[in-house]
Amino acid sequence: MTAVATRPRRSNALIAGGLLLSAGALLAVCVASVMLGSRTIDVGDLAGSDLTVILDMRLPRTVLGVLAGAALAVSGTLLQGVARNPLADPGIMGINAGAAVAVVTGILVLGDQEAGANVWLAFLGAGAATATVYTIASFGREGATPIKLALAGVVVTAVCSSITSAIVLSSTDALEELRVWQVGALAGRYWPVVLQVGPYIVIGLIAAMFLARQLNLLALGDALAVSLGQHVRRNRVITFAVVAVLCGAATAACGPIAFLGLMVPHLVRLVTGPDYRWILAYSLVLGPLVLLLCDIVGRLVASPGELQVGVVLGIVGAPVFITIVRLRRGVEL
Repeated sequence: MTAVATRPRRSNALIAGGLLLSAGALLAVCVASVMLGSRTIDVGDLAGSDLTVILDMRLPRTVLGVLAGAALAVSGTLLQGVARNPLADPGIMGINAGAAVAVVTGILVLGDQEAGANVWLAFLGAGAATATVYTIASFGREGATPIKLALAGVVVTAVCSSITSAIVLSSTDALEELRVWQVGALAGRYWPVVLQVGPYIVIGLIAAMFLARQLNLLALGDALAVSLGQHVRRNRVITFAVVAVLCGAATAACGPIAFLGLMVPHLVRLVTGPDYRWILAYSLVLGPLVLLLCDIVGRLVASPGELQVGVVLGIVGAPVFITIVRLRRGVEL
């Protein structure tokens, strides 16, 4: 027995076709990301400095965009499913705030560090915040209910934000480092950063694909999921662990990028409906597609400078998300 009604074969074929088209579009955007920027590179003139720019700057930036976009979109999907909250995303659940407080605390205690050290601090902070949210929400006989998860996320975000503000007000170095990290960017992230977070994101994405059935059953409600043989608490713990890995790695590498984890799952449901098997697959493709498109726009509109992807996504994401919500009125989450 499945959690969603079986679709006609033709419908499944159309959805699968749309997924293939989306994958093709992602491949094209990846090529554009490598070739376009403050200096456009001609495919027929790859030599010398152009090849160096591609291999050492554009290619790692594009690879990180694919990894981070997939991680944020898939983790947003997981959070919305496990919390049964359509507004759940890394920012609301305290993950971004946890990463930020770890970065500024490390700067205050250890002083100026290499960028790689801040990646690990942010990773640990995001993971600790996720664990704290789930632990707080788990108190009581009912366990981590959707309402308690949302409230715990708000509490952890508020506490972490207050600590971060107190630290940056007392430390100029922490303020400057946080300003650079918190904007959300793919620029300036080279192969060492990609290699640090890449394995964690790949493992997290593979694990996420196996959680679709559990999310479909959780969408029916805890009581019905238990009656169908699901271990609700265990599945929630596993899902939150995967979210911690994905969000922690992506946020550590790129900084807090807003709207992607919130917007993409809603956009996907317009095509797929409530079946998490399709939602996760589409999020895996559309997350990088949206992130890289915004990164390219940021490079072109402000050339020879650039707008960071977090800024572009925030500007574009708000009206797009409002439109999606209006289109989805009455559609099951």
